[in-house]
Amino acid sequence: MHPRSSRFPRLATALALAVSGLFAPLAQAAWEPTKPVEFVVPAGTGGGADQMARLIQGVVVKHNLMKQPMVVVNKSGGAGAEGFLDIKGAKGDPHKIVVTLSNLFTTPLATGVPFNWRDMTPVSMMALDNFVLWVNADTPYKTAKEYLDAVKAAGPNKMKMGGTGSKQEDQILTVGIEKATGTKFIYIPFKGGGEVAVQLVGKHVDSTVNNPIEAVAQWRAKQLKALCVFDDKRMPYPAKITDTQSWQDVPTCKESGVPTTYTMLRGIFMAPGVTKEQTQFYVDLLKKVRATPEWKDYMEKGAFNQTYMDGDAYFQWLGKAEQMHRELMKDAGFLAK
Repeated sequence: MHPRSSRFPRLATALALAVSGLFAPLAQAAWEPTKPVEFVVPAGTGGGADQMARLIQGVVVKHNLMKQPMVVVNKSGGAGAEGFLDIKGAKGDPHKIVVTLSNLFTTPLATGVPFNWRDMTPVSMMALDNFVLWVNADTPYKTAKEYLDAVKAAGPNKMKMGGTGSKQEDQILTVGIEKATGTKFIYIPFKGGGEVAVQLVGKHVDSTVNNPIEAVAQWRAKQLKALCVFDDKRMPYPAKITDTQSWQDVPTCKESGVPTTYTMLRGIFMAPGVTKEQTQFYVDLLKKVRATPEWKDYMEKGAFNQTYMDGDAYFQWLGKAEQMHRELMKDAGFLAK
């Protein structure tokens, strides 16, 4: 064979390898958004879910964590059903995510709206939000047990418990307190946690079960008193909020003789029918968000339980949480008929 002709197969092979080398990174490149991502908040502006979504949006922009913009959109109709149904109907669209609270469970159970968390794709649990039993600072109660003994002594439907919404987390927790302690409150619903705190400062209600971040300003101003937190363990934040107390100083309700626990989901979901690669993009993105100083500062200021989950562990947790809410709401007579 002529020496020149023997080089052609080798040359062709070399060219093929070179070309495949050029295109290999493209074939292996991870998925990422190709247009703006809509971040749905199934609640109104200013509340806990809205605050978290806008913080995540700001962190993503500040640290350049994503090439495409992220746009927060509030869809609060029907106690959040509007937002959830929007995600449910966006099958296969990887450019929509939604932040959820425990209304993920309570809204469909209470209203009968045709929606279940399994109609979406779980991405990650970002944290769990704590609830604190608050009273006005002028009251004489030093512990949760003292206060609840007074509620019981006053008789059924004499004392008022303020909370956000009806047949949602605050009222479900109130029912749990009643079951555990033999008390019976008049539950007064308000539009949001900020209003709930103001109503307690004004003594229009006797107590509230508000999130820490929603009443911290009034606590710092010595207008409210934090009696206990409805978690299995104390909040791990030692910095003083008042002259004498940090979040870590607030006992658990179990410690205080009130055997009731309840935490609220702060989770992220996508539409149904998205791919594993698309889901993984957001899992990775949110891990980067959680590693930033802004996120850590937000967690401390809001006194969050910083439990994180994704994948199968998150899926299993959601199933158990749904069942717990179903049982609590059934006992309270809150299930849609």
